[in-house]
Amino acid sequence: MLTIRCELDLDVLALELYELEVTEPRDDFELEVARATQAARTGEVGDAGRARALYRRFGVDPTRVRPSSEALLRRLKKGEPLPRVNSLVDVANAMSVQLQVPVGLYDLDKVRGDALVVRLGAEGESYTGIGKERVNVAGRICVADADGPCGNPSSDSARTMITTATERAAWIYFLPITDDDVDRTAELIAVFGRGLVRMAVAPA
Repeated sequence: MLTIRCELDLDVLALELYELEVTEPRDDFELEVARATQAARTGEVGDAGRARALYRRFGVDPTRVRPSSEALLRRLKKGEPLPRVNSLVDVANAMSVQLQVPVGLYDLDKVRGDALVVRLGAEGESYTGIGKERVNVAGRICVADADGPCGNPSSDSARTMITTATERAAWIYFLPITDDDVDRTAELIAVFGRGLVRMAVAPA
């Protein structure tokens, strides 16, 4: 069972996804893509200011290093399509846009150790991002396992990225969401990731 530990004064929500069947992007997800795109263009999305405030709290300029939720929103507002990666990542992107909450996704069979820790990156810490070179997390919010950082609210690592081989995953919302949003997330994961969801365990 996934254990999540938060060393910062943050109200994160972590879900453990299991028995997943991740596929290539699905045609029947187009309705959700359209819903997210329409919400972005009409402004019927969550408050992007919450993620910006989260970054500023830890000394990060959100106009230089954008939260992933805002980066996706700006992309849609410019008329660019929502990225299609695979059936689970597509759900995360759609929910992140609509809620304006950054989402981290981590393949638990690639995670080292028995817990994921939300903490500040230490001096010199970085990782190889998905489709990017090195991502510096020194002094920034990050998610780490026993081998070091593997994600942050802007960019996850290539080391623990979700693929069509993923069967177990951690899903982290970096800001509070409602119970209805949790239910909607679980519903979409069940339909498009064919997976089950349970809340991650926080150590006593």
